[in-house]
Amino acid sequence: MTKNVVKDKSFGFAIRVVKLYQFLVSDKKEYVLSKQLLRSGTSVGAMVREAEHAETKKDFIHKMAIAQKEINESIYWLELLKGTDYLSESEFESLNLDAVEIIKLITAIIKSAKTNINN
Repeated sequence: MTKNVVKDKSFGFAIRVVKLYQFLVSDKKEYVLSKQLLRSGTSVGAMVREAEHAETKKDFIHKMAIAQKEINESIYWLELLKGTDYLSESEFESLNLDAVEIIKLITAIIKSAKTNINN
């Protein structure tokens, strides 16, 4: 059985986002931005999972495109949390590197799926 890298990485990212949310709420008393990150950061893996069982190739591409938008939104919230000093540079960099890796994987998957659908 082959390993699904984007599935594993998006799940790991979601776990890290949940833990960050818990930290921001309990230690930093930040409730609004962290909630936005929690929503988008956990949606990525959910959409990747939905795409696994897409009814058609177009449905697969659509669900992966939503995952792509959600990870991009997560990067925005991470940048905003860093810019407002809720995250240190090192906390930001670690999560941001994961997010950038995931968006690159998803983008490549979408590109490949679009190529395959046209052939």
